[in-house]
Amino acid sequence: MRARLLQKRRLCTLNQQRQQRRCRQRPINQVTKSNFAESLQSLKTHIASAEYIAVSTRKTGSFAAPWRRILPFLDTAETAYLKSKDAAERFQILQFAVCPFTVSESKVVAHPYNFHLFPRDELNVGMPPSYSFSCQTSYLTYMAREGFDFNSCIYDGISYLSRVQETSAKNRLGKPLGGIYPMKSSSTHSVADSLFLERIRARVQNWMNVCKDKKDIEVPEDSLVRSLRKLISFLGVELHGSRPCMNIDVCNERQVQLALEMLSKFSSDLVPLVIPGKSGEPQAVRVVLTSSEEDKNLLERELQDAEDEETRKIRGFREVIDAISSSQKPIVAFDCLHEFTFIHSKFVAPLPHSMNEFMCSLLMVFPHILDVNHLLKEISPLKKASNIPAAFAHLRRRFSIPIDMEIPHQAPDGESDNHGHHVLLTVNLFAKLSSILKTTHAALTDFPVNDVESLESYMNIFTPSSAGLPEQPKEENVWISNTAKVSTEDLVFIWGFRQGMLAEQLKSCLSGTHNVFSEDFDVRLADKSCAILVFWKPGLAKILLDAMDSGSVGCDSLRELVSEGLKATGYEAYKRVCSLGLWETDLADSFDRSLTEQLQECNKDADCGKKAMEVYWSSDSINLDEL
Repeated sequence: MRARLLQKRRLCTLNQQRQQRRCRQRPINQVTKSNFAESLQSLKTHIASAEYIAVSTRKTGSFAAPWRRILPFLDTAETAYLKSKDAAERFQILQFAVCPFTVSESKVVAHPYNFHLFPRDELNVGMPPSYSFSCQTSYLTYMAREGFDFNSCIYDGISYLSRVQETSAKNRLGKPLGGIYPMKSSSTHSVADSLFLERIRARVQNWMNVCKDKKDIEVPEDSLVRSLRKLISFLGVELHGSRPCMNIDVCNERQVQLALEMLSKFSSDLVPLVIPGKSGEPQAVRVVLTSSEEDKNLLERELQDAEDEETRKIRGFREVIDAISSSQKPIVAFDCLHEFTFIHSKFVAPLPHSMNEFMCSLLMVFPHILDVNHLLKEISPLKKASNIPAAFAHLRRRFSIPIDMEIPHQAPDGESDNHGHHVLLTVNLFAKLSSILKTTHAALTDFPVNDVESLESYMNIFTPSSAGLPEQPKEENVWISNTAKVSTEDLVFIWGFRQGMLAEQLKSCLSGTHNVFSEDFDVRLADKSCAILVFWKPGLAKILLDAMDSGSVGCDSLRELVSEGLKATGYEAYKRVCSLGLWETDLADSFDRSLTEQLQECNKDADCGKKAMEVYWSSDSINLDEL
C-alpha cells in the first residue's frame, strides 16, 4: 500500500512538472508597436468573454539594497507599501503579460498576450516627466538568458502615458485639429465684440457667396486637377480635403467663442474647427462648408475618428489598462502589492504616500483583485514563496490537482515565443488554488458555490511577500516553519556592531550584557549593518531603549559596546526611515540620517504617531548572499 501511494505521488509530481513545462513552451502572442492595433482588438474580444484576467510583468529591477527588499518577518503592510513605492518609482516595466481566461472544473481556457513596452516621448511634448530609470544587473541577466531582445524593446516597444500624464499632454498639445470644441454661452457683447462679429460675419457671407457661384462652374476632374486640389487653392477657394473652407484668425478664447456662436446661427451647412498654435492656444477657427446633411455627418465622423486616433497615440499601451479596467473582471496576479504599485505608478498616477490612499486610488481603477500569494497562505502553513515555481513545489507535496490548459489561439512561431510564460504559470496556480478553496467552501454549505463567490472574501487583500528574482525554480525558496505574531513594540534595531558578525555571534555577544538579555530573545539581520532583536516578554524592548538613551546601561560589557558605537532604536524609527525615503544602501546609515528628523518630529508631535502593530516573526536565519 505504501509503495503504491509513493508511486502515485511520483506520477502526480511528474504530471505537474510536465504541466509547468508545457506552460513555458506554449507560444504566446508577442505584441510590439508594429502589431499593437490588431492585437488590442483581439484582446478586447477575449476580455469580454473571460471570467478572470491574469497579469504579470517583467521589470528592470525590484529593490536597490538588501534591507529595501520586502521582509515578511519585519515589514507591516505600510512599510511594505513604502518599499514597493520606492521600487516602482525607480525601476521600469519592459514586459506586461495579460491573459484573459475561464475556469471550468479542471479545465482552463486561456488567451495569453505579452506586450513589449518602452517609455518614449512619441509626441515630443516633454512626456513622460522622467527619462531615466534604474536597472538591476541580475534582472537584465535573467531576461537576456531567456532570449529577450533589448533592441526590439527599445525600437519597437510600445510607449504609454498614465492617465495623469495624458491630461497634461493634452493640455500641452491643445485641442487637435477638428476636435469637438465646447461652446459656452457668452455674456453681453462689448463694442469690441460687436466689431469683431460684424467683420467676420461679412467675410463668411462673401465667402459663401463665392462658393455658391463656383458650384455652377463645371470643371473637368482629370487626374492632374485631382492631385493639385489638396496643394493649391481651387478657383480662388481654399479646401479642407475636398470641401471649401476659410480661416478666421482669433487672438484669444473670447474671440473663439464669439466665432462659434456666430457660425452656429449663420448656416447649418458650416462645421467649425479650432486650429491650435504651437503653445496649444487657439490661433484660428476654420470654417468648412458641407454640401448636405449627410456630408456634414460624414465630416463630423471623420473628425471624431481623427481625434480618437490622436488619443490612441497619446495613450499607447494604456489602452490595454483601460480595457482591463472597464471590464470590471477579477484580476489575478502573484504578489499584488509589488505588481500593482508598478502598474499604478506607470499607467494611472503618481503613487500616494500612504497605503490607504493607494488602495482607494487603485480600487477605483481595478475594483476586484486576487493575490495568488494570499490564497497560498490561506490554505497552507506556507510562510514564504518568493516565486511561482516555489509555490508549485509546495503544492505538489500536499495536493493532487491536475489542470488541463487550452490555448485556442496559437501565436506564430518566433524566437520570442516563450516570453510571458509567467502569466500562464500564474493562471495554472490560480486554477489549482481556486479548486481547493471552492471545495473547502462547498464542504461548509449545502448549496453549490461558483468560483467567484468562493473567492469573493479573498479579494483586495495584499499580503506583503519577499520580492526576489523573477523566477528561481529552487524548492529551497519555500520556507515552511512555525511563525509567531510579535508586536512591533517588542522589536529593537541595533547597529554599530562589528562588520561581518552573524546573527548567532551577535546574540552570543549580547547575552549577559543587560538584564533584558537574560530573558528569551531572538536576533535576525536586516542587512550586514543592522540587526533586529525580538523580545518575547512584553516591555523588555522599552527597558533596553530607555537604558541606552539615558546612558545607564549597567553592565560594563554593554557599556563598552555602546562606547564602540553600538546604537539602538525602535520600530517607529524604521517606519520613519521608510516614510521619509531615506533609502541608503545600509540600513544603519539610514537610521543615522533619520536621528535629527526624528527628534524634530517628536518635539512637534508629543505622541509621535506611535501605534503598535504586528509582524510575523520566524527564527529562521536569513542568507544575505541571496539578497
